[in-house]
Amino acid sequence: MSGLAIALREVRDTDYEALFAIEEEREGNLMAAFTPIEAQRGAFDQRWTKIMANDRWVKRVIVLGGAVVGSIASFNREEEWEITYRIGRAWWGRGITTSAVGLFLPLVPQRPLMARAAMDNAPSIRVLEKNGFRHVGTGKYFAESRGREIDEVILRLD
Repeated sequence: MSGLAIALREVRDTDYEALFAIEEEREGNLMAAFTPIEAQRGAFDQRWTKIMANDRWVKRVIVLGGAVVGSIASFNREEEWEITYRIGRAWWGRGITTSAVGLFLPLVPQRPLMARAAMDNAPSIRVLEKNGFRHVGTGKYFAESRGREIDEVILRLD
């Protein structure tokens, strides 16, 4: 890992530039699969306005050495609580996401907590498994960034 301290903090309006830059990363969009391949600033701003207005969401930015390197959130979808996260490409493979999820889980009391990942997104699946999530199923989902339906892994933390 980088040797710098990983922290989570509340999202600020001033974080949007860094978060949008992460969303613009084509490789990250393909890996995450569930986001558009091309980031659109207007859609990004609308989505974050809704997220920030929803007090049921638990949302944080991932900070490393004072810089925003990603985001992490939990939300309620169809009566299930789910976790989502994203980190900038420059920070992949350093254990940052695994640590960030570990820091985040105590902030989310709801259990079970669900997670979904593209079946071919092995790094994200490993992050979840290292934090205690277990495979509970598979499904199909339309991956906007890939323009087709893909297989996904469904995981749960009890």
